[in-house]
Amino acid sequence: VQLQASGGGLVQAGGSLRLSCAASGSISSINDVGWHRQAPGKQRELVARLTRGGSSNYADSVKGRFTISRDNAKNTVYLQMNSLSPEDTAVYYCEADYLEMGEVPVAGRAWGQGTLVTVSS
Repeated sequence: VQLQASGGGLVQAGGSLRLSCAASGSISSINDVGWHRQAPGKQRELVARLTRGGSSNYADSVKGRFTISRDNAKNTVYLQMNSLSPEDTAVYYCEADYLEMGEVPVAGRAWGQGTLVTVSS
């Protein structure tokens, strides 16, 4: 199972971006999904997570500004980011817990390659 993240770029403070993350491979199901970010010189942190059942949680720093969503039919997860500030500048990574098709289904967690978000002041 592979994840392909896209949608990053350069945006001015106060602007918006929408990140996408598409899963491909021999997927039986995608369960919990999430977005993380890593700013220069900092540790990777959880931004938002969404269960298959629709429950979500967010980092305090993005609550009210970011929204995680998913399209189960397309095996795609999104992160809508509004009111961006320079502090949101980071490489954003998607991750997904999956069940892989097979005679014996295999569970795992996949990570996307990261997409850079740069917010200018």
